[in-house]
Amino acid sequence: MKPVKVGLLGLGTVGTGVVRIVEGHQEDLQSQVGSPIVIEKILVQNKAKSRSISIDSSKLTEDPWEIISNPDIDVIVEVMGGIGSTKEYIMEALSRGKHVVTANKDLMALHGPEILAKAQEHGCDVYYEASVAGGIPIIRTLVEGFSSDRITKIMGIVNGTTNYILSKMSLEGASYDDVLKEAQELGYAESDPTSDVEGLDAARKMTILSTLGFRAKVALDDVSVQGMSKVTKDDILYAKRLGYEVKLLGIAERQDDQFSISVQPTMVKKSHPIASVNGVYNAVYVYGEAVGETMFYGPGAGELPTATSIVSDLVAVVKNLKLGVNGKQSVLTYKEKKLKSDEQISSKYFLLLHVDDRAGVLAQITQIFAEYEVSLESVLQQPNPNNPDAEIIVITHDANKAAIQKVLQKFESLDVIRKVKSVYRVEG
Repeated sequence: MKPVKVGLLGLGTVGTGVVRIVEGHQEDLQSQVGSPIVIEKILVQNKAKSRSISIDSSKLTEDPWEIISNPDIDVIVEVMGGIGSTKEYIMEALSRGKHVVTANKDLMALHGPEILAKAQEHGCDVYYEASVAGGIPIIRTLVEGFSSDRITKIMGIVNGTTNYILSKMSLEGASYDDVLKEAQELGYAESDPTSDVEGLDAARKMTILSTLGFRAKVALDDVSVQGMSKVTKDDILYAKRLGYEVKLLGIAERQDDQFSISVQPTMVKKSHPIASVNGVYNAVYVYGEAVGETMFYGPGAGELPTATSIVSDLVAVVKNLKLGVNGKQSVLTYKEKKLKSDEQISSKYFLLLHVDDRAGVLAQITQIFAEYEVSLESVLQQPNPNNPDAEIIVITHDANKAAIQKVLQKFESLDVIRKVKSVYRVEG
């Protein structure tokens, strides 16, 4: 049985997990693919660095081309991250007929169509299950499990850092700044958390999921993004009182072949399964016309969960090698991309207003909603000892995004409104 030889680009947390699984599960892997899988060479930044696993130093290299140009290596596993040079290595590897497994969400969100086209040109596989939601097999599910269905909505918690922060704020009443500091100390958040807390990481993942789910070439710029760094303890407290949890959700919807894709803090009804997903866990809710509602839940990051997805992709590549069907698995994006206008994007909204505490204010506010045909589901006014102004909470019925924007613009010129404190989409 001729071994399948693998070149590993990167030996950080996830790369170490890949080595552990490939070497520790060799018997199981051989039983699935019919031959050994061998990690032939590993790209590292510093060969002399001490590591948590024992690796033969002859397998380590600081030169990526020693792996890419090696004719004995069949598959490249990329876990080094980055875009510029990483894309160059992958494109060259594909040109040389090597198959690619990657965990690189940034690369696939920005350059996925180009990479997949190169793979198809050279009869190669590109698998990227680990690029979204770590250990949850959501990409394979969208491509294979829903191949006979028509997906109408994908809604998910796809960033563990922000979910950890919002969960702690909800469960412990902590402030955003305090929880962010704790998340950084625990290693859940980077020293510069911008990509996570401003929704950029989630937007890249929703780009990938939307492309696969809707079979259209969705670009990162097609995703409307709002981060969660301005979510306050008061927002979460009001949400809980009204029966909601605040989550940073990616939401992709299709109706009549028109799409809308967003990432934003959202109030989710506590009865909805996704509202109970806490900590660093991820969850993706998928609606299909035939199957109905399904939810996929699990760890969104970490050494072994992410490595499990990578090695599963590696197994798929090797099986294709044995069957001679490499390069046949690409998802065709045959649908024309038609994005919804703001007038076509509809949902419920939560608004928290700070207003003058005097008679007639509520009537003026409701008149503006009526002017733009936004009907109200509930209106609540209650005292806040920390705020001398009156606080009014409004939850609308389904309203289009353009109408809500017009309402907010009108509020800016209304003297009795001191501040529009918060605006959130409502789900469930």
